[in-house]
Amino acid sequence: MTDLNLLNQVTAFINTEADMLDFDEYQAWLNLWTDNGVYVVPIDPNETDFANTLNFAYDKADMRKLRVARLESGEAVSTQTTDKTVRAMSRFRILDSNDTHVTVRCAMNLSECRHGNLRSYPADVTYTLLKADNEFRIEEKVIRLQNSDAYLSSIGYIL
Repeated sequence: MTDLNLLNQVTAFINTEADMLDFDEYQAWLNLWTDNGVYVVPIDPNETDFANTLNFAYDKADMRKLRVARLESGEAVSTQTTDKTVRAMSRFRILDSNDTHVTVRCAMNLSECRHGNLRSYPADVTYTLLKADNEFRIEEKVIRLQNSDAYLSSIGYIL
């Protein structure tokens, strides 16, 4: 049976993360992570060995900070013409939960407007969250883009 209280807490946390990214609150977003957290966007949507395969992103703490610094500096050419992103998160399902961690999968539909053109990037997203002091911290976030094995235009922002 699903723990609806936990599901509501996890849903609120993930929706807050999406809002932070859509409104460029990158420093606050960095604070959502554990020190050893990993942000992954695999090329192969079926891959599970991320450390030993090619990915669009495989970011540990230092790389997440560098990615945020690049976005905030204005030097990220691929984002200079992106007017706005909007993430719609849905279909939340707790896959596993214990005293210290919860693993949840959800759907994301990210829309971007670039040069007046609207593009959509649907994905399945799996989070492993650390439970600590009535809060969550992201230990792993894996974004499996639906079209990851096809041509993708430059995505310079954080998915």
